[in-house]
Amino acid sequence: MLDSIISNLRVVCLPMKTDFRGINTREVALIEGSAGWGEFSPFVEYDENESIPWLISAIEGATQPRAKATRKYIDINATLPAVNSRAEVESILSWYPGASTVKIKVGANQEEDFKRIKYVAELLPNAALRLDVNGSWDVEQALEFIYGFYDSFDEDLLQYIEQPCSTLEELRELKAACMVGVKIAGDEVIRKADDPFELDLEDAVDILVLKVAPLGGIERSLALAKHHRLPAVVSSALESAVGIGHGIRLAGALPTLDFACGLATGQLLASDIAQIPIEGGKMRVADVTPSEAAMIELEASAERTQWWQDRVRKAWSAGADEIISEMGWHW
Repeated sequence: MLDSIISNLRVVCLPMKTDFRGINTREVALIEGSAGWGEFSPFVEYDENESIPWLISAIEGATQPRAKATRKYIDINATLPAVNSRAEVESILSWYPGASTVKIKVGANQEEDFKRIKYVAELLPNAALRLDVNGSWDVEQALEFIYGFYDSFDEDLLQYIEQPCSTLEELRELKAACMVGVKIAGDEVIRKADDPFELDLEDAVDILVLKVAPLGGIERSLALAKHHRLPAVVSSALESAVGIGHGIRLAGALPTLDFACGLATGQLLASDIAQIPIEGGKMRVADVTPSEAAMIELEASAERTQWWQDRVRKAWSAGADEIISEMGWHW
């Protein structure tokens, strides 16, 4: 199978409209197989072990039948990077027509964070807000921010805070100490765990953030949601339209879906290999096929393609081969 993956690998370089988590260009590797297209796109700093589930997900996307959809459309949220001017906030929000939920990156500077939140609340006064911290606070910092938010804004605005602290122990301590009823969504603490099925999320996490690629594919994500029996929100890992398409498929297959999905991050890209329309704050559940012309236009250099091929080989040898063998998947 490894030879088939390597020979079918297409690497593209996607420019971004704005920096997001320090990234201004997103490289992804696409794989075409018997069932369609998969995407292998772990961030460049991830080692081969952390890249294993991303490769499993890509192979699933390329070789396995699609999960059965239980809905035709999913709601999406707007995603707002850590920009600081009102004009930037207004411009970025316009990329998400009809979205009534906004996920806001916070955590670096409380004063700037509150300004960003204030701009969103003024521009979209009826929107539900999510604050994404990426685990950058300790418990005291999280409490200070939460209480400051409730002093400054209507508490009904806040849907949840995503990954305010980095560890389950800190999240559990935060929930025990917090005197207001804020909900906590777990992202990194779940997808970076050695085995997310073994996590004890009780009194630490209220909502699961499911990201297809880092969790090892759609079927594993569905199993994880069933195992933990918590409300789930499906989000992206800043993939191309192919990876986003698998996120949409996951969202479409969940038995219940109580939250808008963070799957419109393609709006942060200046160019992509396919377009997924947003209509009235929704996306349609359907397969995504990349444009051959776009893949040629956005093709990465031979040197970068070789780098990604080597990366696939390392993830394969680090343990992906054994998992694929256990799954019984074939090219």
